Amino acid sequence: MNEVITIGIDLAKSVFQLHGVDAEGRPSLRRQLRRSQMLEFFQRQPACLIGMEACASAHYWARELIKLGHEVRLMQPSYVKRGKTDAADAEAICEAVSRPSMRFVPVKSEDTQARLMTHKAREFLVRQQTQVVNAMRAHLGEFGIVVPKGFHNVERLIAACDRADLPAPARKALNLLADQLVHTQKKIEGLTADIRADARGNEDAQRLQTIPGIGPITASALVSALPDIADFKSGRDISAWLGLTPRPHSTGGKERLGRISKMGNRYLRRLLYLGAIAQVSARRRGEPGEDWLWKIIQRKKPKQAAIALANRIARTAYALMKKKTEFRAATTA
Repeated sequence: MNEVITIGIDLAKSVFQLHGVDAEGRPSLRRQLRRSQMLEFFQRQPACLIGMEACASAHYWARELIKLGHEVRLMQPSYVKRGKTDAADAEAICEAVSRPSMRFVPVKSEDTQARLMTHKAREFLVRQQTQVVNAMRAHLGEFGIVVPKGFHNVERLIAACDRADLPAPARKALNLLADQLVHTQKKIEGLTADIRADARGNEDAQRLQTIPGIGPITASALVSALPDIADFKSGRDISAWLGLTPRPHSTGGKERLGRISKMGNRYLRRLLYLGAIAQVSARRRGEPGEDWLWKIIQRKKPKQAAIALANRIARTAYALMKKKTEFRAATTA
């Protein structure tokens, strides 16, 4: 059998599919491996190029295979043609990893994954908090007790539970939900404190917080989730990576821009949008002016203006991280 120089791996929970080719591109390896057999197999395998789709466990396997002397490249799943079977997927990955035009995903370190896990855990708890609040409002509404929406009304919601004249089973259920809400809030506060502390100790995160609309959580998430800033050629590339650029629809020599692509990191895009919509809301309450944001607000709806501002914030973040400078607001003559 000819020597294998490129291997595509279709990752899974238990059984991994491998497809390898030789120097002339002819198939020379097709086999399945269980999780416990992966490292043992690649320890015996001569150094080669390995391609995998970027997923939850891909960064772990990439780090382990790099330690064994292999070259590992991760690709976005959307860039790889899919087949009907795992074997076909592994073959497609093997083909895609050797393309000169393919764009690859940098391998994350353990520290980076740990920081991102803190963000993901906090986001999960925030969703749970919203679910508990909505459940309590719905249950109280069944008894004719209506509390205004909004997280700032949580204390009023808990007070309404305490004052309500409810049957014992209903009161017990609502008390359990209220206790769950309090415990979830304390956990969120603890994780938020950890993220703020991480942002205070990071130079890039401190630099990003000088941009209006970026706080410690967004700054920490950007620093942790963004690959090497040198991988982006311009600020627009980072906006496209975040999915904040419009989809082009060109036909007959006419170019039409549609909605944003929504590709890339959904969590980062949401954080940037939330910071931008806060800036738009504050600016709408302010005095009229000739600044860029005021002109956008006059022409577009608030949410559209927020998307445009989020795009601008992403480009500004790229410039600050690349040039190692702080944000300076534009001044009018």
